[in-house]
Amino acid sequence: MVDATIGQGRHSLLFGQRLGPDGVVIGLDVDEKSIRRAHFMLKDLTCKVILICENFSEISSEVRKQGVEKVDFILADLGVSSAQLEDGQMGLSFQINMPLDMRMDKRLKRTAADIVNETDEKSLADLIYKFGQERASRRIARFMVRNRGRQAITTTGQLAAIICSALGQPEQKRKSRIHPATRTFQALRIAVNNELGNLEKLLASGPELLKENGRIAVISFHSLEDRLVKNNFRQNEKNGFYRVITKKPIAPSHEEIAANPRARSAKLRIAQRQ
Repeated sequence: MVDATIGQGRHSLLFGQRLGPDGVVIGLDVDEKSIRRAHFMLKDLTCKVILICENFSEISSEVRKQGVEKVDFILADLGVSSAQLEDGQMGLSFQINMPLDMRMDKRLKRTAADIVNETDEKSLADLIYKFGQERASRRIARFMVRNRGRQAITTTGQLAAIICSALGQPEQKRKSRIHPATRTFQALRIAVNNELGNLEKLLASGPELLKENGRIAVISFHSLEDRLVKNNFRQNEKNGFYRVITKKPIAPSHEEIAANPRARSAKLRIAQRQ
């Protein structure tokens, strides 16, 4: 199996325990810290474990570098982990003040601060609307440009405060369960990491990489990702490559959401190679 987003290694641990000594788990992740955590999590498995610090857009070439031509299972969990949100060097959280970075892969050159401080107002608004589906994108972009004219926006706390001000929702008094900065932060993270472009490359690799009857499973957390997965699976079914197992996405149960509130927006889709 290939775990395209190894993260903490918990998914691979469950599958690796079933594979036994003849099995192979190949794990990919752009975050070096995730690779180290996964190595510790999976160290006692009897199957072979290969961990690679690389983006899942390179899944085909990375798997073949290991001498593997076809695989039985591809899993991709597109969510950001709690450890990454709390990591001060990642710059992903609006709950904790940290440098405004958002690069999952530190080899990337452009940070969220670069985008916020250097992009013109219209392009900034378009980005927030396209990737964050934020209806107030123009107002938020206007407030960003106005504020950066006085002082560069370099921390997540600064940016979150500007967004709250733009939306007229002071952090201390907000009523919504969803933080006002959620969609804008999502948009910036997607832009910094080219998340949708990389997902398209991963999905395009499925038909050539999977064995007959092999499966691909993708867990997405917002509609932009889910739409890409749904459309890819349907098109591959139409072309005779896949049989879609999940006609509708599998959502978490009430019990799962109660145990892990961040799972509330998760959607799992599965397809099988014909």
